[in-house]
Amino acid sequence: MPDIVEQHGVPVLVCEADGVSIGTVQDALDHLIGAAFTGAEVVAVPSPRLDDRFFDLSTGLAGDILQKFANYRLRLVVIGDIGRHLAASSALPDLVREANRGQDIWFLPDLDALADRLGPDGAGRKTG
Repeated sequence: MPDIVEQHGVPVLVCEADGVSIGTVQDALDHLIGAAFTGAEVVAVPSPRLDDRFFDLSTGLAGDILQKFANYRLRLVVIGDIGRHLAASSALPDLVREANRGQDIWFLPDLDALADRLGPDGAGRKTG
């Protein structure tokens, strides 16, 4: 069962690396968004949990999953090394760069980087 931990006052659902693979929008709803309804605002998912199709933007899977997170007003953080996916795509690096400039979707190397982003000096504090 994923744990909800508090990072600088923000409840974060920290998913296990060895959980169910997220290969469909329904998987995201059942195993990430549904689990977040126990009180999380941010869902931190290890990158290996996401099916390779998530990182191939031509499949539309990432867009569909990210839209579900937006609909439920949850933030998604993909944790871990996605270097091989970045190297294989011309569009993914742009998505990652733009996402990391915002407040709702981040691609970060580890949970320490997430704590930094959520901290008082980080760019991830939501206001209002």
